[in-house]
Amino acid sequence: MTVSPFDSAIFGRLFADPKINALFSDEAAIRSMLTFEAVLAAVEARLGIIPEAAAEAIERTAAGLTPDMDTIAAGTHATGVPVVPLVEQLRAAVGGEAATYVHWGATSQDVIDTGLVLRLHTALDLMTARLELLIDRLVALADAHRATVMAARTRWQQAVPTSFGLKAATWLQGLAAARDRLTDMRPRLLTVQFGGAAGTLSALGDKGVAVMEALARELDLAVPVAPWPSRREAMAEFAGALSQLTGVIGKMGQDLMLLAQSEVAEVRPGAGGDSSTMPQKANPVGCEVMVTASRLNATLVSAVHQALIQEHERGGPGWQLEWLSLPQMVACAGGALHHALAVTTGLEIDADRMRANLDASNGLILAEAAGFALAAHMPREAAQALVKDACRKVVSTGRPLMEVLPDMTDAPVDWTALADPAGYLGDADALIDRIIAAARNGSAAR
Repeated sequence: MTVSPFDSAIFGRLFADPKINALFSDEAAIRSMLTFEAVLAAVEARLGIIPEAAAEAIERTAAGLTPDMDTIAAGTHATGVPVVPLVEQLRAAVGGEAATYVHWGATSQDVIDTGLVLRLHTALDLMTARLELLIDRLVALADAHRATVMAARTRWQQAVPTSFGLKAATWLQGLAAARDRLTDMRPRLLTVQFGGAAGTLSALGDKGVAVMEALARELDLAVPVAPWPSRREAMAEFAGALSQLTGVIGKMGQDLMLLAQSEVAEVRPGAGGDSSTMPQKANPVGCEVMVTASRLNATLVSAVHQALIQEHERGGPGWQLEWLSLPQMVACAGGALHHALAVTTGLEIDADRMRANLDASNGLILAEAAGFALAAHMPREAAQALVKDACRKVVSTGRPLMEVLPDMTDAPVDWTALADPAGYLGDADALIDRIIAAARNGSAAR
C-alpha cells in the first residue's frame, strides 16, 4: 500500500471519488497556482501597477506552461514551498522585461492558499451535487416506507416499534444539515488570500486592497476584511463540517450493516462485495468504507484544529499540517458520498423480515404500550410492575405478552388491538413530514 491509499492505483478507487481526488493532484495544484499568477498580473495591469504588455505575456505564458515537476520537487525540498521554483520557471518562460512583473507584490502563501481555495470551490460544488442526489433518494425512501413497521433498537436491544421511513428520515435530516452547513460556510471558506510578505500589502503602496478586491472578483471568491495568512478558522470550520458530513454518512452505513447482518436480514445494501472463499457472502463493502471514512475524518479534524496555532504573522508548521490533513479529509468525504450513492441505488428493504423480527419478541416490544394502556386504569407504578412481571412470564413460557396480560388483570384494555405494532408508531408520520420539509427548505441544520 502507498503512504496514502487515496493516491494508490489499487486502493484509490475504493476510498475516494476520482473527480474529487483529482483536484489534489500535483498537476491540479500547480495549475491553480498558475491561474492565480495570471489573474494577478491582469488585475495589476488594469489598476496601472504593471504594464499591460507584461500582463498579457504573463497570462499567455501561464496558460500554456508545462512546468518541470522534478525541478519543482527539488525546489520545494530546498525552500519548503513549490511557489519559488514555479515562479522561477514562469519568469524564465515569460522572458524579457515582462518577467520582472511575475508574482508582483505577492508571497508564496497567497499563491498556495488561493490556489487551494479555488480547488475547494470545485470540490464543494461536486460534493453538494452528490449530496443533493443522496438527499433526494432518502426523501423518496422515507416517504415510501412510512408504513413499513420495524423494531427500533436502543443500546443494541429491541425497544419499541418504529418505521423504516422514520429511520431513513433520520439519515436524511443529518445529510440535509450537513449540506446546509457547507452552504452556509461558503463565504467564509471561499475567500481570496492576498497579503504580501506579512499581510500588510506593503509592496503595492495604497493599491493593495484594490488588488485584493479585484482578484476576488476575477476568481469568483469572496473578499476578506483583511488578509488571513495566520487566521485559519475557515479551514478549521471546513474540516469540522467535513467530519460532520462523513459522520452522518458513517452512521447510515453502520445502521445498514447492522440491519444487513445474517441474523437480522432486514435490508440488503447495494454494491456488496464477494468473499475470496465463502460464495454465500456479499460483504457490505460500501457501508464499511462509509464508516471508515467517518472515523478517519474524526481523527484528522483534530490535526486541522491544531493548525489554528500560528506563529505571529505567518507560520510554517501549522500551515504544513493543513497540507497533510485537509486534502485527505476532502477525499474521505468524496469517497463516503460516492459509496452512499452506490449503496442507496441498490438498497433492498425486506418488510416481511422486519415484521418477523417484531413478532419474534412475542409482543415484548409492546411492553411500553401495555404499561401506558394499563396506567389509564390503575396507578402507573402498579401498571409498570404488572407488565414487568408479565414480561418475565413471556420469557419463561414463550406465550405472547398480549395473551399473558389478560390472565393477570381484568382492566378493560383491547389487547387484540394493542398487539399490532403498527398502532404504536406515535407521531412517526408527522416527524417524517417535518424532516422532509426541513430538508427541502434548507432549515435542517436548525
